[in-house]
Amino acid sequence: MIPRMVFILFAVALMAVPGYSQTTDALQLQSAREKHVTGRGKKVFYTRRWDLNDLPEFRPGTEVAGTVRSMGSNYFADSHLNDYWAEGFHKYHPNVKFQYRSYGAFAGLLTGLADLTPSRHITFDELQQFQRVFSHDPVEIAVVTGSYDVPGWNYALAIIVHKDNPIAKLTLQQLDGIFGAQRDGGYQGTTWHSEIARSPDENIRTWGKLGLGGEWKDKPIHVYGYNLRYHIPRTFERLVFHGGDMWNEQMHEFANYADASGSIVIEAKQVIDAISNDPSGIGYSTVGYLTPQTKAIDLAAKDGTPYVQLTMDTVRNRTYPLFDEVYFYLNRTPGKPLDPVVKEYLRYILSREGQDAVQRDGKYLPLSADAVREQLKKLE
Repeated sequence: MIPRMVFILFAVALMAVPGYSQTTDALQLQSAREKHVTGRGKKVFYTRRWDLNDLPEFRPGTEVAGTVRSMGSNYFADSHLNDYWAEGFHKYHPNVKFQYRSYGAFAGLLTGLADLTPSRHITFDELQQFQRVFSHDPVEIAVVTGSYDVPGWNYALAIIVHKDNPIAKLTLQQLDGIFGAQRDGGYQGTTWHSEIARSPDENIRTWGKLGLGGEWKDKPIHVYGYNLRYHIPRTFERLVFHGGDMWNEQMHEFANYADASGSIVIEAKQVIDAISNDPSGIGYSTVGYLTPQTKAIDLAAKDGTPYVQLTMDTVRNRTYPLFDEVYFYLNRTPGKPLDPVVKEYLRYILSREGQDAVQRDGKYLPLSADAVREQLKKLE
């Protein structure tokens, strides 16, 4: 436990330095976050262009007119993406207007004030509220693949260890053993699944249980992650714990804070900084903050499947198992067709032209052809 204690003492000492200050006050942090996101929003991080000829070309259907009302994620609005989609769609349907609000999210669907809610994956509480109001599920349409490494833009989760750690690859089941704890089940959506229960015997708390020998055999695994109020741990639970929410009882948690300059220091960077000082540490974060003292390891979805390195290509083609995506949620009564204006707009976003706008914006990654085909089926 000495490396972790050294890290904590270092942080305490740093706060004692004259002129140094930090805050986790919600409103001050909100201001720092806004500066952080808007500063990145118009920036192009990726100039890479994929050949999108395997995606369907947009062919307009019947001419439509009206207003598409969107309430939710500010990341589309703070970037160029909303504008790119609207400009491209207007070439075919000039009589459609767009109304964007970067707040409200699922409240827009619940109150009928929005046709679409752009969002990260829906939470338990959001889904339950929707079900209790409408007695059916919302329609979930993935419209972009998350970024490779851009903070805020649903980056792929990298598993980070110290450079001196000989571990090079893990399965998601092993990650469950490392980061998770015994459980009686878990929620997938709002349905409880007891079959995903597991015993404490499957906990992995030393590096020897992962096959490391010598000096590593009895070393305890120090786990670092984000505080559990944030949404990214929900993504980890869904992808690794199959919907369970029992975490390693000794996990060290981080929260965003604003430094003396008013800039946000996000939890992803803090996780990697901690592992840089702890050879026995492991955490999840983004490769965007890797240091010379840390490395990302390869992952396999399950035993017997290939281990996959985290790269921009493996995120875009979805072979890396901890990729993320962003969705449009909408309210459609089962058995009834979608609003024709909304359907036509979603068809455009899921087209070659719509996904080219994603790569032109340069943060999210365009959907694969298989992902597009899967989403188009949901519109029928």
